[in-house]
Amino acid sequence: MPTGKLRMQTDGKEILNNFSPGKIILPVVIGLGVASYLLISNFESAAYERISWTASTAFWIGLACIMMAIRDVAYMYRITILSGNLISWRRSFPVIMLWEFASAVSPTMVGGTALAMFILHREKLNMGKSIAVVLTTSFLDELFFVLAVPLIFLFIGKSDLFISMDEVTAINGSVGSVYYFFWVGYLFITAYTLIVAYALFVNPRSIKWVLLKLFSIPFLRRWKQAANRTGEDMIIASKEIKTRPAGFWIRSFGATIFSWTARYMVINCLIMAFLSHGFYSNLVIYARQLIMWIILLVSPTPGGSGIAEVIFTRFLSEFSPSGLIDSLALLWRLISYYPYLFIGAFILPRWLRRKKIKA
Repeated sequence: MPTGKLRMQTDGKEILNNFSPGKIILPVVIGLGVASYLLISNFESAAYERISWTASTAFWIGLACIMMAIRDVAYMYRITILSGNLISWRRSFPVIMLWEFASAVSPTMVGGTALAMFILHREKLNMGKSIAVVLTTSFLDELFFVLAVPLIFLFIGKSDLFISMDEVTAINGSVGSVYYFFWVGYLFITAYTLIVAYALFVNPRSIKWVLLKLFSIPFLRRWKQAANRTGEDMIIASKEIKTRPAGFWIRSFGATIFSWTARYMVINCLIMAFLSHGFYSNLVIYARQLIMWIILLVSPTPGGSGIAEVIFTRFLSEFSPSGLIDSLALLWRLISYYPYLFIGAFILPRWLRRKKIKA
């Protein structure tokens, strides 16, 4: 497919330019800068003196790290399934680490799909299967979110989900602003998921036709070529996956549930390390992360750097010991974000050399 070949970068130097040291340093500087500002401006020495370092503290922090490992293992398992076992367990580790690295150095709204497609193609997946894996991964992640939100509203009301969040936005200083922003984001993600589902399983050509018509509007015409490529990707992906058996989807979505649940449980474990909570409070902590994710989706900074630390302190301060919320935000990012920057930076040049890509 000509459009696919144009999209597939084959020059290692171009890849490295997109993920240069400067792009690794930027999110570190932003994230640590914001975290340092929060720590210094809200520092309470008494809060740290009150910490009781026990075996329970070590257990919960250790469990938080294990949750990150479970998340990665679930992603590795999912990519072996989505690739039809063409990517083995051994090869899935660098693939997932590089994918996460790309996401960590890109704005959240962009993600790491371009590098992911390149990696999969270089791992001997043909163009169609590479596109199918990337699109299906995105679809399953969004489907998890679309299904999880109604479930949390069954058990947790609006007041517990959105209370004390008026500081998160500066729109009008009200809880309602966050509430409505969340639902706009949720409806957008739901619409996207339904469109991708229709394109992958029913009629991708009709979606391409709609995209081309939409982006023929004068003020949208500059993105018409990109819309055409997206339509072509959906047609290619549909041919690859629409005949997959039920077991394929059960295992893939099961791995998706495990990966996202483990990702969210990292915060629960870190908070439990310093302040014990009952089942309902832990459920609220877990649920509020769905709200946080909506805001992070529109973050313009690499990997949500800076913004992630701020919204952590706003959304979860009432569950943290007094004076420790900023430290917990930093600890959360040290466990769940920064490792991917350094692992990816270590793996990428070696992976390019192993694949004999000119760098």
